Amino acid sequence: MAGMDIDGDVEESARRIQVRFVTKLKDPFKAPPSSIAIPSNLTRFGLSSIVNNLLKAGKDDWNPEPFDFLIDGELVRMSLEEFLLAKGISAEKILEIEYIRAVAPRKQEEPSLHDDWVSAVDGSNSKFVLTGCYDGFGRIWKTAGSCTHLLEGHTDAINSVCVVKPRVSPNGADQIVATASKDRTLQLWKFDSDESSDQIKRIRAFKILRGHNASVQSVAANPAGDMVCSGSWDCQIALWQASGSDTGDVISVKKRKKDADEEDPQVEEEAKSTLVGHSQCVSSVVWSQDETIYSSSWDHSIRRWDVETGKDSLNLYCNKVINCLDIGGEGSALIAAGGSDPILRIWDPRKPGTLAPVYQFSSHSSWISACKWHEKSWFHLVSASYDGKVMLWDLRTAWPLAVIDTHNDKVLCADWWKGKSVISGGADSKLCISSDVCVL
Repeated sequence: MAGMDIDGDVEESARRIQVRFVTKLKDPFKAPPSSIAIPSNLTRFGLSSIVNNLLKAGKDDWNPEPFDFLIDGELVRMSLEEFLLAKGISAEKILEIEYIRAVAPRKQEEPSLHDDWVSAVDGSNSKFVLTGCYDGFGRIWKTAGSCTHLLEGHTDAINSVCVVKPRVSPNGADQIVATASKDRTLQLWKFDSDESSDQIKRIRAFKILRGHNASVQSVAANPAGDMVCSGSWDCQIALWQASGSDTGDVISVKKRKKDADEEDPQVEEEAKSTLVGHSQCVSSVVWSQDETIYSSSWDHSIRRWDVETGKDSLNLYCNKVINCLDIGGEGSALIAAGGSDPILRIWDPRKPGTLAPVYQFSSHSSWISACKWHEKSWFHLVSASYDGKVMLWDLRTAWPLAVIDTHNDKVLCADWWKGKSVISGGADSKLCISSDVCVL
């Protein structure tokens, strides 16, 4: 098919280059395969306008869609002319440009209000969002603004929460979640997420885990969902049984009358084992595989632990206090971490000379409080900062894909939910949900 000539909103003096737009997207997002001549000084916004014009041809109901553009696997964040020059790519032949839907929220849900700082959030179960708050309560949210369960029992602020099991369930019964608190305990809670009621259901922990002698900063479950690990200001990582109970470790069993006939037991247990090596607060733990735990600390180190031997097999040193950590990306092997500066750092421990980060993103303007990989993408992750912003990142460009500015104070936590929403909590006492984020 003969090439077409298309003008953008650009100066006539711009030289023109022949391009072909390609995509892995399905209809109605497939543009004609013919090559077209376009001005070389177009940026991604001009390119997006052209692709939308191509797609809406013959469609009366077309709604413009924001797109991003890849050339040789790298996202375009400057004009075509500048990009080709920077990468040494010839414009003499037809240039193939892949377009993808822009990764940015298309909708902001109404904020879910709490009574104090929202310090922790977990979106790993598609049926609900779990939050932890400085008022000492955990909360289960079905949707924005709809709190179904109140987790009542901590005597100080909650620092961290996690869904223990099941991550994905055919029904909502027997959901188990964990909370970690400044009161030095972890608590495990069981509930039915499919239960519907007009009133918020107050629930009590079925198990209290005692052993840390300082604030518990982080909690994570193993993939099987039968153990949790925790990191604390006491510099230790503790491993705990999440399901059932081994009577050898039970401290006590308390019972509380639920009604005239039924009693609700509450078990207290000690740690199964501890991992010792950090010299300051253990700020974050991730139990990525059954045999492997990652931890970060205020001692400036990231460690990888062998659960079986209790020894660390990797010790990365960063010259900053580290607040947050996550494992994901290609092969679920990349380490993302943020701390006491505005830089989000990523390491690949599979590469020789792994002491230096392979990526550094520096668009935040204050400490980074949270980072989280997208579960199904090699490239995408989210970060949150004390600068009040949540940012979406793609490893294929140094600039954030989107800056979410829904909080009006420090952002303390962030996660993905249902694969297409970003959830975050902050010192403004709000849980914010930014939805319709097209990652895949």
